[in-house]
Amino acid sequence: MKKLFLVALTTLTTASLMAQKSSDGWVSLFDGKTLNGWKRLSGNAEYTVENGAIVGKTIPNSPNTFLVTEKEYGDFVLELDILMEDTTSNSGIQFRSHLNPQGNNGTGRVYGYQFEVDPSFRRWTGGVYDEFRRDWLYPLSLNPAAQSAFKNGQFNKVRIECIGHHLKTWVNGVPAAYVVDTMDASGFFGLQVHSIKTPAQAGKKIFWKNIRIKTTNLKPTPFGKGIYVYNAIPNTLSDYEKQNGWRLLFDGKSTKGWKGAYKPGFPEKGWTVKDGLISVDSSTGRESTNGGDIVTLEQFSAFDLSFDFKLTTGANSGVKYFVTLSENNPGSAIGLEFQLLDDKVHPDAKMGRDGNRTLASLYDLITATKQDRFVKQPGNWNTGRIIVYPNNHVEHYLNGVKVLEYERGSKAFRDLVALSKYKVWPNFGEAKQGYILLQDHGNAVSFRSIKIRTLK
Repeated sequence: MKKLFLVALTTLTTASLMAQKSSDGWVSLFDGKTLNGWKRLSGNAEYTVENGAIVGKTIPNSPNTFLVTEKEYGDFVLELDILMEDTTSNSGIQFRSHLNPQGNNGTGRVYGYQFEVDPSFRRWTGGVYDEFRRDWLYPLSLNPAAQSAFKNGQFNKVRIECIGHHLKTWVNGVPAAYVVDTMDASGFFGLQVHSIKTPAQAGKKIFWKNIRIKTTNLKPTPFGKGIYVYNAIPNTLSDYEKQNGWRLLFDGKSTKGWKGAYKPGFPEKGWTVKDGLISVDSSTGRESTNGGDIVTLEQFSAFDLSFDFKLTTGANSGVKYFVTLSENNPGSAIGLEFQLLDDKVHPDAKMGRDGNRTLASLYDLITATKQDRFVKQPGNWNTGRIIVYPNNHVEHYLNGVKVLEYERGSKAFRDLVALSKYKVWPNFGEAKQGYILLQDHGNAVSFRSIKIRTLK
């Protein structure tokens, strides 16, 4: 009798613990048997239930297809497991998403945030894409440490956290992407079967299971350290960014922290601060003939610099670094330059060597390797990023994608300098520290969200 009592007590205790765990705010979005609570949108791919998983299968001649929740959600934490058979294609998990009924010739098109699932050589699983709207927000090249988290041939644990404007993702427990954005506060979830390009991709399956959500008593999950944040709210920093050493070089309201190159103060003309932007005015299209370049009051050595810029048609400008102002040359001050250029219109794109004067290139030295889809044309905002590591390894990024890298002061670097217009300047680009410069090249260009952190 005593033994039966102990067994019963153990059973009750176990059941109590299980009930407590299941009542901890988590709700299943999939019953493991049916597609109740879900509906198909946009395409014609097939969705079934097999062995406790939702299974999507690719088909020819169909646009992207989505199995979406009938309910919409605001703030949440979503967890699920995913497995893809095809390693040449990709998939995604929509969140806070919507339907445009007029899209796809009236059959409807899903748009909104997407957790990228990418088993290909690119390895961008966990990045954030904006389906049928803004394209990539967070290519996972912004967080290389997370690119190996997704494992092909097995189920992978996905976690998406959206609390207010803060969107965070994890892959198998590894922090992946961090986006701060105000575009959508709520929407549905969707499981994507991507359109296919070749017959060999037809009939491939994607599996989703253990889909659960939590919407109450949400608290932000710690996100590791030093991970880049794509912050789409102009001239602001999240608490996470501040804690990781980021600070604004432009406050969105004043010229504080800047002065004219070769000038004691900020230029009296040629630059405008208005509506959260610092802009160089259009003049003659020549270097520094109006307000002239502006530089930071501080000098920097190893750093991570991020900035938004918007070109006008045909514009030329640049962001320079390791500017010493020691040359006292006429025109623009000398320094390593992240080139800003309308490649399609400005003649400088066809000058230099092998395109080394095009957008995001290390001007006159190294050509930026970039795809057209990652270039936003004049009139739109682009994000540039320059990382100078303490060991003098340097990287340029454009809209989240790395477009070039080099070793400052190496033999290869000096050989390039010897072939460039900079060969007349001794030890060009090798100063221990220097100013950050925004160039006046006589064309209208605007900047915002200029932020930096020191690397040690």
